[in-house]
Amino acid sequence: MSWFERSKKPPETAPEQRRVRTEGLWVKCEGCRGIIWKKDLEQNWQVCPRCDYHFRLNAVQRLELLLDPGWTERDAALASADPLHFVDTRPYRERLREAQAKYGMADAIITAEGQLNGRPVLCCSMEFGFIGGSMGAVVGEKVTRAMELAAEQRRPLIVVSCSGGARMMEGTISLMQLAKVSAAAARLDQARVPYISVLTDPTTGGVTASFAMLGDLNIAEPGALIGFAGPRVIEQTIRQKLPKGFQRAEFLLEHGFLDAVVHRRELKSYIAAALDFFLA
Repeated sequence: MSWFERSKKPPETAPEQRRVRTEGLWVKCEGCRGIIWKKDLEQNWQVCPRCDYHFRLNAVQRLELLLDPGWTERDAALASADPLHFVDTRPYRERLREAQAKYGMADAIITAEGQLNGRPVLCCSMEFGFIGGSMGAVVGEKVTRAMELAAEQRRPLIVVSCSGGARMMEGTISLMQLAKVSAAAARLDQARVPYISVLTDPTTGGVTASFAMLGDLNIAEPGALIGFAGPRVIEQTIRQKLPKGFQRAEFLLEHGFLDAVVHRRELKSYIAAALDFFLA
């Protein structure tokens, strides 16, 4: 057998196998439109290292950002019973089941007991991905229970809001939560227990109109959209062009609706200093 018959070409690799697989490794920043290595973004608490644009965090990431390791969850099993048997394009029960399976939580908020720089606190964190972080009976009940427990144990409460507002699938029952949580916040104030509200992008609708704006200290992340109705709805209603930056955190701070706008990397230390002041 001749040498050229023994020397065979190696099997060719298909073109799709020769490509470097980069899907999911890069993220486009919505602020500067730059391309960011995903691991760099994760190590920077989902903040663009170039322009400081704050990407959204999920509810668990928020708790990990603010609380010391070892926090525990309360009222994890509370779930909506679909009181109106609501059906739009599909049944509300079906949407609930899908969200519960996807996010591993019963509703759009987590209540956690833990410590912040060694100080015992309660912290509620909302999940926007769960039906837009909307507030129905369960969210209202969990926030109310957290406020009542904070008053009973004299433990500071931190609520991180990220929500599209009241949950339409629960109708008037969801709107009742505005009065319910506001009354609980008033009792917490009477007990003289600190309540710090952190507003993130977006915080709108009934959540803004209730507990998100009732903190002893109302803090927002840079660039967060905060308001009752959205800017597009307002423009269409009043038929006027809104000012630049309208309803963004910096605009609200300038007009006296917020106490501070705090970068994510400084948020934990800022809240710790605030609690030191409140409890001195």
